[in-house]
Amino acid sequence: MKPKAIVILVLVILFLIILIQNTHETVLRILFWSISMPQIILIAVVLVGGFILGYLASLLARKNR
Repeated sequence: MKPKAIVILVLVILFLIILIQNTHETVLRILFWSISMPQIILIAVVLVGGFILGYLASLLARKNR
């Protein structure tokens, strides 16, 4: 197995462990909005949003070269 695949597999396993441990309800307050959701969903949404922003930033950096 390639080292990159092993690192990705370990990170996915760690992420799944974190998600499984954080299943309780939490309230997200932004300005005047208040959203109640399971913390597992909030963590997943933030992770996916971070990946998307990172990917878009790398595309913009390549385009400007």
